[in-house]
Amino acid sequence: MANQQMDIITKVLEQSAKLVEESVDAQLSKLNDMDEDDLDRLKERRLEALKKAQKQKQEWLSKGHGEYREIPSEKEFFGEVKDTKNVVCHFYRNSTFRCKILDKHLAILAKKHVETKFLKLNVEKAPFLTERLHIKIIPTLALLLDGKTKDYVVGFTDLGNTDEFPTEMLEWRLGCAGVINYSGNLMEPPTVNKRSGTKFTKVEKKTIRGRGYDSDSDSDD
Repeated sequence: MANQQMDIITKVLEQSAKLVEESVDAQLSKLNDMDEDDLDRLKERRLEALKKAQKQKQEWLSKGHGEYREIPSEKEFFGEVKDTKNVVCHFYRNSTFRCKILDKHLAILAKKHVETKFLKLNVEKAPFLTERLHIKIIPTLALLLDGKTKDYVVGFTDLGNTDEFPTEMLEWRLGCAGVINYSGNLMEPPTVNKRSGTKFTKVEKKTIRGRGYDSDSDSDD
């Protein structure tokens, strides 16, 4: 019985290897069939794509992307998010220790994910906006897509309930919200700490409405 199973596994592996080999051969044959004009057109398309990507990056940088910045008051908030596709805004308080932990991670991600604008706003200077967005726990990250608040990261619950979470954990959480271009596996966190008292909680959704901002967020205390 065991020998029969091994024979089946061997045949499956051989067939898989053959399919891969045939696929590679087909790609190589396609390249060999290309003449100089085809290759030139391929190079032009790639060059055009690179130029387009560079232009988009420069446009983002001109709008304040690429760095983690503090805005002075809630008045500037609306101007910052207007016509900006992806925004992460950290609502913080100077006296809250965990806000400083988030600052460190957000500064790293701002440089890595230029497609997203990373901001911070002192809640004591933004009472209207804090109330409007139902922000009750500090720190809170408001995640905005196309000018609308779509998600929140409230405290460190989604980051493993620990002050020592890696930057990759926050990156994954932002990727789950679609506010950054995340290239990893969204189905599970990059690291799972199995120590007692550490767990990952899925954010339950409910809608909060307010003056043009539709928020699907967890706003529990």
